[in-house]
Amino acid sequence: MAVGSGIQTIIGLIRSAKIDLSSEKRAQADVEQVLTQTGIAFERELPLTDSDIIDFMVEDIGIELKLKGARKKEVYRQLCRYARHPRVGSLILASNLSMGLPAQIEGKDAYFVRLGEAWL
Repeated sequence: MAVGSGIQTIIGLIRSAKIDLSSEKRAQADVEQVLTQTGIAFERELPLTDSDIIDFMVEDIGIELKLKGARKKEVYRQLCRYARHPRVGSLILASNLSMGLPAQIEGKDAYFVRLGEAWL
C-alpha cells in the first residue's frame, strides 16, 4: 500500500465505519474488525517504548483512538511522543473529541478523523 493512498484509505474506512463509542476498548475492537475485514495488515497495541503503546500500526502509519473524557493536552503530548519514534512515519488520531491537529507533529504528517460521522 502506497503511504499517501494508505492513509487516505484508512481515514475513509474509519470515517465510514459505525464505531461503538461506548468505550475506547469497544471502539478499538471495531477499528480492528474494519481493518481485518478489508485485509489491511496491522499490528495491535504496539509498544513504541516501555511506556508508550500505540493502538494500531499499519506499515509506518500510527493510529490512536481517543474518546471523550481524554484531556486534549495529554492526547497531543502522547502523539508528540509517538511521532518521535522512528517506526512512526505519520499519525492518525481517531476521536470524538472536539479538537484538531496541526498538519505535522514532530515533522510527521498528522491527521484527525472524527469518530461517529457514519452514525449521522
